[in-house]
Amino acid sequence: MQARIARYQSRSYDWDALKFQADFDPKYRRAQMRYMGTGATGVGADANTVPSDSFTFSTMVLPAQCEGPLHLHDDVEEVFFILRGKILLTLEENGERFETELSERDLISIPPGIYRGLFNHGQEEALMCVMLGSPTPRIPTYPADHPLARIKRN
Repeated sequence: MQARIARYQSRSYDWDALKFQADFDPKYRRAQMRYMGTGATGVGADANTVPSDSFTFSTMVLPAQCEGPLHLHDDVEEVFFILRGKILLTLEENGERFETELSERDLISIPPGIYRGLFNHGQEEALMCVMLGSPTPRIPTYPADHPLARIKRN
């Protein structure tokens, strides 16, 4: 049963999981703390997570004035649960755009196939839980006109 327990004391924030984005532009800086699975950040393995065949669970720090760029998961539902701070969430589908502010203890579930992006417009970092419901989430794609769409990853 010990392998199925993930304790906060044994976790650390991984600022490198999405570093390729922050290297492109510091406004994309954010960190992931994995509890179950590796999410869809492109991290291949993390022996310090609880194994799962059905979903991933992590917390994410989004520093003040930073953003998670508009991206799409075509294979997975994604859930954001805000623990601390506020974020501006943008959803886009078929040219229609929807924006809303999410605050502490707010949750949103986003179906596959819808672009989603996050922006911390506050002066304090935001902290959220992120859950992906898929056996093996694929790395997300970006809109064709977004500068990150041109970055090739191994």
